[in-house]
Amino acid sequence: MSVNLSIDINGLKFKNPVLTASGCFAYGEEASEVFDLSLLGGVVTKSLTYLPREGHPPPKVHETACGMLNAIGLSNVGIDLFLSEKLPFLAKYDTTCVVSIAGSKIDEYARLAERLAEEGDVDALEVNISCPNVDEGGLEFGAYPKPAGKVIVAVKNKFSRPVIAKLSPNVTDIVGIARSVVDSGAESISLINTLVGTAIDIKTRSFNLSNGFGGLSGPAIKPVALAMVYKVANAVDVPVIGLGGITTASDAIEFLLAGARAVQVGTACFFDPLAPVRIIDGISDYLKQNNFKDVNEIIGIVD
Repeated sequence: MSVNLSIDINGLKFKNPVLTASGCFAYGEEASEVFDLSLLGGVVTKSLTYLPREGHPPPKVHETACGMLNAIGLSNVGIDLFLSEKLPFLAKYDTTCVVSIAGSKIDEYARLAERLAEEGDVDALEVNISCPNVDEGGLEFGAYPKPAGKVIVAVKNKFSRPVIAKLSPNVTDIVGIARSVVDSGAESISLINTLVGTAIDIKTRSFNLSNGFGGLSGPAIKPVALAMVYKVANAVDVPVIGLGGITTASDAIEFLLAGARAVQVGTACFFDPLAPVRIIDGISDYLKQNNFKDVNEIIGIVD
């Protein structure tokens, strides 16, 4: 029995619903030595700022009981090197390319969108709004509906292809923020980004991360992510992409049942580089075993 795994997100085609999550896959070069990136539904790049960033000093990562903390600080190669080296590499593969962008000012997001709009190999943008807004005293753009919406408006004014707004879970009303970014032009929403967390070394009596606090990812955050995906998917009329602790095909299927049109695999790639491929195969097996012919049949059917 053959099954259809292809999905459509407002006109953007994916051969299957499994993408890599921003930050955990860099630009795909290392993973390409392990498997063919063309097997993926899509690649979401490491978040890109206009100028290169070194990020926070080490230690940047700390393992937890069921996940990891990171304080990378948005280290990345910057737009110029991305366009000259990283994008040509990704363009060699038959997979959808989603470029994640981040900024400290709304103008930086707009400038990134304008440069990337000129590149035919960029299929969509994922807008990371979990960044401090330096014009508003360091408040995250994604913390409240109005600033989140302003970023999306600025990006949409420069980029006509699909724009995905990536939401932070560190908020009081994620549904309100989801509605704001949709009203501002986002064609899709991805959620969730990492939860704020920390860890302390009791021997040195100091933080385990140089920045003190970092983003918690991995299996520990899956229940939170799943709940937020369900709430947002039932509150907005655009496709939702779910992420947060997805390690197995069963995890991914839960998100699809909750209403996600696609999923992203992140932290799992660190301990199992083949996790995205295994998840694709596992979703296919699940559909066959349960007599579904199309992955779209199971999206959002949980009661």
